[in-house]
Amino acid sequence: MTEVSSILHLDQLAAGVSPGAEVKARKWYALWTRSHCERVVHDQLAAKGFELFLPEADVWSSRAGVRRLISTPMFPGYLFVRHEMDKSGYLEVIKARGLVKILGEQWDRLYPVADGEINALQRVQAAGIPVLPHAFLQEGQRVRIIRGPLADIEGVLVQNKLSQGLFVLSVTLLRRSVALVIDCTHVVAA
Repeated sequence: MTEVSSILHLDQLAAGVSPGAEVKARKWYALWTRSHCERVVHDQLAAKGFELFLPEADVWSSRAGVRRLISTPMFPGYLFVRHEMDKSGYLEVIKARGLVKILGEQWDRLYPVADGEINALQRVQAAGIPVLPHAFLQEGQRVRIIRGPLADIEGVLVQNKLSQGLFVLSVTLLRRSVALVIDCTHVVAA
């Protein structure tokens, strides 16, 4: 037995899993909540021992003429749970008051969130860097410029690096295109 397989074997025994049995990896899943229920769902599941992540950002709020800094979810209506999602775990999670669903087709076909994406969000939150909501844009997506001298022009976002992207305008009949560098904060999905 190799060193790696013997370590895995010992881990399985320590976890109460019989040797050779398939071990399910803990994955991150997105939980969709009712409006303004992210914290309620988080607190219920945390009390049951689930590993959760509710990314929050500090924003200024003004009520009754008083301005104060409050924490709000980065993704309103969503939080994340990391768990080996078997049927009993799934049933325990969906019992949470305020939860709409776990994103996926059914309990055994849930859509996992990449560890790298969650790690990036955790690092941003830990660093305390201010964040602003932004439209989700992918390379190759058709976009429309909303500000500046090129407002209302549509094209394809070919390359997206930080705040700059390569914007392509095409003349279909001629089968020709031109590209220009644009500020990605000035575009939305078309």
